[in-house]
Amino acid sequence: MPDRTKTAIVTGSTSGIGLAIAQGFARSGMNVVLNGFGDAAAIEKIRADLEKETGARVFYDGANLMKADEAGALVTRTEAALGSVDVLVNNAGIQHVSPIEDFPLEKWDQILALNLSAAFWTIRAAMAGMKARRYGRIINTASAHALVASPFKSAYVAAKHGILGLTKTVALEGAQFNVRCNAISPGYVLTPLVENQIPDTMKARNMTREQVINDVLLAAQPTKEFVKPEDIAAFCLFLVSDAANQINGASLSIDGGWTAQ
Repeated sequence: MPDRTKTAIVTGSTSGIGLAIAQGFARSGMNVVLNGFGDAAAIEKIRADLEKETGARVFYDGANLMKADEAGALVTRTEAALGSVDVLVNNAGIQHVSPIEDFPLEKWDQILALNLSAAFWTIRAAMAGMKARRYGRIINTASAHALVASPFKSAYVAAKHGILGLTKTVALEGAQFNVRCNAISPGYVLTPLVENQIPDTMKARNMTREQVINDVLLAAQPTKEFVKPEDIAAFCLFLVSDAANQINGASLSIDGGWTAQ
């Protein structure tokens, strides 16, 4: 029988990468807390279907992670409902594509809040409990853009570079308490976030959709394939397993070879 004593929070898990990770965790034996925006009825169907399929306890928490108090409350509510937060995946993110001289100030603030500060806020709230229980696995979704830059993505690139620094610091602070923190750096995955930036990139670069996909998104990935959400979910399952016990503070690429160049 699955061990339902472990609980995972996966932010940005109502679609795309986060949903695949949450599904993988629930199928492996963990209870899961979903978090993200979307249609309420659609989210409830996702939650109910996953709970029915796996037998896990699957909760949804609609905390707005752009606000520090709500990010912290996501953790404390989970601890109250399920007893602990054993695994925390900071995956929520947004994107905006624009030349820096035209980059909207409010978009900069929003991207830094959700893509970087939210990870700090949730880790800050979860760390004491993880240390006390002497167990924790934290995965921060960075990006190939945590290692290399692209034009017109100043806020996203800055936030993802910051995530690597946060990951390394948390890894050092948790090391002697059996709390491990790592960052995964995917290449392009055809998620709603990537879909939504295609029109902006078409405008910024004066390209067609097909040109953006082939000449911008996949140009840097030697495999010429999008990374699949299921590939990332499998990778995360490995990182929270005992087999990965000595992997800590790492930036782990899953990008088809993009950052090997």
